[in-house]
Amino acid sequence: MSSRRTDQLHLNAFLKPPGEYLAAWRHPDTAADAGVNIREVLSFARIAERATFDAVFLADLVGVPFASQDVLSRVSVVNDSFEPTTLLAALAAGTSRIGLIATASTSYNEPYHVARSFASIDHISGGRAGWNVVTSLNDGEARNFGLDAHLDHATRYDRAEEFYDVVAGLWDSFEDDAFRHDKTSGVYFDPAKLHALHHEGKHLKVAGPLNIARPPQGRPVIVQAGASEAGRNLASRIAEVIFSGIRDLTEAQEFYAEIKERAAAHGRDPDHLKVLPALSVITAPTESEARDKLARLTDLLPPQVALADLSYWLGGFDLSDHPLDGPLPDLPVSNQSHTAQRQIYAEARRDNLTIRDLVQRFAHDDRTITGTPQQIADHIEEWFHGRAADGFNVVFPYLPGTLSDFAELVVPELRRRGLFRTHYTGTTLRDHLGLPRPARLSRLG
Repeated sequence: MSSRRTDQLHLNAFLKPPGEYLAAWRHPDTAADAGVNIREVLSFARIAERATFDAVFLADLVGVPFASQDVLSRVSVVNDSFEPTTLLAALAAGTSRIGLIATASTSYNEPYHVARSFASIDHISGGRAGWNVVTSLNDGEARNFGLDAHLDHATRYDRAEEFYDVVAGLWDSFEDDAFRHDKTSGVYFDPAKLHALHHEGKHLKVAGPLNIARPPQGRPVIVQAGASEAGRNLASRIAEVIFSGIRDLTEAQEFYAEIKERAAAHGRDPDHLKVLPALSVITAPTESEARDKLARLTDLLPPQVALADLSYWLGGFDLSDHPLDGPLPDLPVSNQSHTAQRQIYAEARRDNLTIRDLVQRFAHDDRTITGTPQQIADHIEEWFHGRAADGFNVVFPYLPGTLSDFAELVVPELRRRGLFRTHYTGTTLRDHLGLPRPARLSRLG
């Protein structure tokens, strides 16, 4: 194992109101309409801010993932949730220090819109914005944007590379001191410090300039979660925070070392790329109490929803015609999430699981670590000092309960061990993450 670290870990609060678990809305302690209840969402962000999380993160889909109306009618998060950048603006006004990260697709947006939205959020929040760069996941999204099916994997990532470069260039349209606001001379900005982009590429043609001053952070923090080969290439080149879904310690250590090496090969400082694996947690003062909380939650999930969720992560392929007590059939390579499909297949083959076994694992949420604050902190400390993570993207099965429990029980234990901050020492998301403010891109002149 590597030597103990002297830096402190980073914690991101993954907010998916009323919770990540698909039956969270049925929990007696949640507001079923939390996905569109600004008072509820703002209260979640304030809990995370009081606990000095680095940021809150809002994921997003721009199309419903399940074909079955019966399944769709039984879940909340894909049917009834705010558009995330709009929500970030509201959270910026209701918080003061915590970072604000949201997803925006490179497949189903235009760079100018994304650049303008996140620059605006960065200005509104005083430098707390972050953009989670995704290529989108499913055919349901494609059909909302004039396509019959999701773009193929290679095309999505090729477009994403160019898309990011255009957005970064637009953010650098004005030099930091371009705006003079000189009422006497009548000069609003120095025209010598304006640089239009004039981009013409394989997928995009964007003239620029962006019609807003350079963001307070220079550029909002860039987040990425691709785990495929193309995703790793993109993340190591552009990302400053990487989310991953890896649950095995050895695999996580290998991914951590590889992504840092790839960043260095791009001429980047590996310490300026923070790896935050997902960590779903249910905690209580005793282990039995924590397990009771998990059992009460998982009892709420209808079996058809669990089967549909498994099918979704296998690439959207319908499993209803296959025998539940038979093995997972050979399916075509997914055009949605290569990595998730591969991980599920590996788990099924390793443990000789039937489809029913896999559904039960999804239903019983074996992805969630359930235990005492000390047990949760032990897991976090092992991964952090073992160079498997720079921190965690903490996932909350139902809200506000599991967030409040983590803030009130686990965070104090992490602080006692010297692993996590007791207060914010900076004002921007880059400050919280220990990231430098980037210089303007020299290629713009």
